[in-house]
Amino acid sequence: MSDDDGSVRFQRDGHTVRLTFDRPGARNALTESMYTQLAESLERAVAEPGVRIVVLRGAGGSFVAGTDIARFAAFRTGEDGLHYERRIDDIVARLEALPIATLAVIEGYAAGAGLMLAAACDLRVCTPDARFGAPIARTVGNCLSMANTARLLAHFGVARTKAMLVTAGFMTADEARAAGFVSDVVPSDQLEPHVAELCARIAAHAPITLEVTKEAIRRIVAAGLPPGDDLIRYAYESADFREGVAAFLAKRPPRFDGS
Repeated sequence: MSDDDGSVRFQRDGHTVRLTFDRPGARNALTESMYTQLAESLERAVAEPGVRIVVLRGAGGSFVAGTDIARFAAFRTGEDGLHYERRIDDIVARLEALPIATLAVIEGYAAGAGLMLAAACDLRVCTPDARFGAPIARTVGNCLSMANTARLLAHFGVARTKAMLVTAGFMTADEARAAGFVSDVVPSDQLEPHVAELCARIAAHAPITLEVTKEAIRRIVAAGLPPGDDLIRYAYESADFREGVAAFLAKRPPRFDGS
């Protein structure tokens, strides 16, 4: 594994496991290796006795700025997109179904897949510089899966979700708190003690109560989720998607034409 692949660091501290996305030169954009490490780290956290909370955080002042776009350059068909979205769905669903409380600590950007990971956590706190969005209509021209769209709808409602995705803009920390997505906006110099106090409080709660509550909410939100493979194939087979990837990698504005 090269440094460019990044890593997901696992650290146990009493009842708390801290998972740190470590690829700061790319704002922690996730590589395939990092996705694999995240899945393995979640399994490890569940297997270790006495863990009561898992904290997700990014290194270098950013949470996760989505998936590394370079991987999309090899996509040729809608099936490539479908395979990718199923892979992301699987990992995000593992995080969401974790029988342990989860907390996302967000500094900088939680974009694309980073936003979905934050949405799959039970709680979110952030610093004032945090930004939340999925600007794919402006950048790459792909789409979200049905499951991830449902997560955004559950958190933000129809109007805010449409505004976020259609404008391809970013929600500020204060806007995210007003929407109920984050529980607290904390100055950077107060973040560590705030997170430590929150973890200690949650660790003292009845773990089975938290587990069944999390699972009940997950089942209710996921109930009746419709199929969406046709939509994913449509987006990933488009010329606009290929143009978006090429433009992103060339660091130029994309020229979308709806084909």
